[in-house]
Amino acid sequence: MSARPQRRGDAVDAIIDQWAAVRPDLDTAGMEVFGRIFRLSRAMGERMEKAYAPYGVSRGEFDVLATLRRSGAPHTLSPRQLSATLMLTTGGMTGRLDKLEGAGLLRRSPDPHDRRGLQVTLTDKGLRLIDEAVGAGLAAQTEALSALDTERAGQLADLLRELLAGTAEAQV
Repeated sequence: MSARPQRRGDAVDAIIDQWAAVRPDLDTAGMEVFGRIFRLSRAMGERMEKAYAPYGVSRGEFDVLATLRRSGAPHTLSPRQLSATLMLTTGGMTGRLDKLEGAGLLRRSPDPHDRRGLQVTLTDKGLRLIDEAVGAGLAAQTEALSALDTERAGQLADLLRELLAGTAEAQV
């Protein structure tokens, strides 16, 4: 990495400084980036839980509803499609679907094209809820991103896209 501007200092810098004191031979450049990504992910996860709580859904449940909403009308996918998109096991998906169906936010019905399959469809109530909840979540993200100006936020998005594309987890 090239020379960095004077740093303000955060928890990750403290960890890097500690490693430098006891193991100056280590290259901690990755830790500087990923330590912050991990901490940011945890902090934003907590913010997102708070943003979705007034709607009675967790982040995971929000993800199911949002995936159905993004699929377009008629907002229907199979449990397998949902599991693949959300990278969940079928058991994990079943628990979420049970809760969301019990709340009247989605319904499961037989797949007319596959008598062994099911379809999961967003209800009108679920559609209204997800449209409100996505706004609340985006507001929380925008508030957090306000620490950067628009240009720097765009640069960060571009850099993270590049980094993600270079990892094995970059599969959509």
